[in-house]
Amino acid sequence: MTIEIFKLAPGYDIPRLIRGGWQLAGDHGEVDRQKAIADMAVFVEAGIDVFDCADIYTGVEDIIGEFRASQPSTQPALRVHTKFVPDLNDLAQVDAAYVRRVVTRSLQRLRAQRLDLVQFHWWDYSVPGMVQTARHLQALQQEGLIQHVGGTNFDTPQTAAMLDAGVPLVSMQVQYSLLDRRPAGALSALCARSPLRLLCYGTLAGGFITEQWLGAPEPQQLENRSLIKYKLVIDDFGGWAAFQELLQRLKRIGQRHGVSLSVVATRWVLDQPFVAAAIVGARYAAHLPEHLQVFSFKLDAQDHNEINQLLARCPGPQGDTYALERDREGRHGRIMKYNLSKV
Repeated sequence: MTIEIFKLAPGYDIPRLIRGGWQLAGDHGEVDRQKAIADMAVFVEAGIDVFDCADIYTGVEDIIGEFRASQPSTQPALRVHTKFVPDLNDLAQVDAAYVRRVVTRSLQRLRAQRLDLVQFHWWDYSVPGMVQTARHLQALQQEGLIQHVGGTNFDTPQTAAMLDAGVPLVSMQVQYSLLDRRPAGALSALCARSPLRLLCYGTLAGGFITEQWLGAPEPQQLENRSLIKYKLVIDDFGGWAAFQELLQRLKRIGQRHGVSLSVVATRWVLDQPFVAAAIVGARYAAHLPEHLQVFSFKLDAQDHNEINQLLARCPGPQGDTYALERDREGRHGRIMKYNLSKV
């Protein structure tokens, strides 16, 4: 099986599956640190040599840095996509020194000389400084501390504003799945007229789009914040009955191709226009062989027709990318944590 590769920028090719790091941050249950570090080598050896993390994922940059330090120089080089997410309470005071301080901290944690990709986020558009902060990251890129600059969870007008200001964004990390298709709208239209491409998280809705939930009763209590978040998306998709119908269709399609319903869901995201890669969250490597099956088949016209019939009835969350989550009084925004950088 050959892993698909995507040219995200000149001279920068990435696998179309990226190993996500949020699962290692502790919000999803206890993490066996040594097992997590050992299993990172399994991903790299399989060709999944790009990991995603963030400055605000507690301890994750440190874990990846420890893994990097343990690897012999003969091993394939790991690339790490991290984030720069200044706290909501800090936005008004973000300046060049603040940006340099956070980037330097990430370099130290990751034990790196240069950050491969820094994905920028700005919590509140009403606070001035977003474009200038992106330019500070651009300056550090020109200095050689950052290789590429991207964004995460920006809507289309703000993304366009940074591009128009000359900030060389190569990517936008967004929530994109069969349940949440907001990036297919205005943001994809912007991608069509720019080099910007999409790195997609939430493709399996925090583990909801798996065999485990097929035929399961609607949960009344959820064990982690990720499931709470994606249950809201399921509600917006059309509720538990509609979600079960989606799982049933994915199961039928998967049986025709000899793969799981989760693999079908990931393949669907990879097939969407302007998608560079899907980010698959993982604490350990147990499900890696299943994830890699996404490169073993293609969805055909019959598959897409079955999926599209349901999607036409279940539009999912509406509006621009991440707009619902930015409403701090709304259902999606109330569960967010806005001050995790601790600079």
